[in-house]
Amino acid sequence: MTSILILRRLFVRQQPAEPALSAIKAGVGGAIAIATLALLGYISASPLLMAPFGATCVLLFSLPKSPLSQPINVIAGHVVSVTIGLTLSSFLPLDWWSIGLAVGIAISAMAALRVTHPPAGADPIVVFFTSPGWEYIIFPVALGSIALVITAWLFHKLPPQSTYPLTHPDSQQANRGA
Repeated sequence: MTSILILRRLFVRQQPAEPALSAIKAGVGGAIAIATLALLGYISASPLLMAPFGATCVLLFSLPKSPLSQPINVIAGHVVSVTIGLTLSSFLPLDWWSIGLAVGIAISAMAALRVTHPPAGADPIVVFFTSPGWEYIIFPVALGSIALVITAWLFHKLPPQSTYPLTHPDSQQANRGA
């Protein structure tokens, strides 16, 4: 009996149901965002894609109101994590413990800076396995992150509209005259 209860807990969906149109819109938004980055990278002959951006799109288009989806989290989370990956990979070997250490430090740094963005936790792994140069912080990380945020901002203006980015509580109080 206890095993069944444990299994039920593991497989109960906590995510609220979304209207079909919202789910379709999220998928279309992610597709447009990634296709746009790929096209801009092709036109400019500068890479603007990296695998964690797919996961970033899940947050940007499915959960735009999450604190983890906000522009500062997306941009700074990726930049901080890639910087940590590049720094550690420059003097540590490609090994199980060094990759784990890099991911752990990236998670701690994002949390300490209040810019946690879960997809950015994969960035040090990408860096360790691909050995990019320091320009990777700019192309694709910073520019790609900025482009994704701009795409999400524009896309969420389409019906059904969603607020993105969230308004800071201080600016909401200022608007009310508080």
